Amino acid sequence: MKNNVKFTRMKQGITQEQLATQVGATRQTIGLIEKGAYNPSLQLCVAIAKALHKTLDDLFWEVDEE
Repeated sequence: MKNNVKFTRMKQGITQEQLATQVGATRQTIGLIEKGAYNPSLQLCVAIAKALHKTLDDLFWEVDEE
């Protein structure tokens, strides 16, 4: 899954730690999500989108594996 979490977070001047606290996750989890190394639950995706004032479509999208 690809995402714009890091770009959006940095544009808003929020640290990984601040975002993690807002959504009830760890800083490490946020880092892994930003790298695309961890697929978060739908609940966590929604929490991140709300915290960043974006839609799920703005932040996350599926990539076809070929």
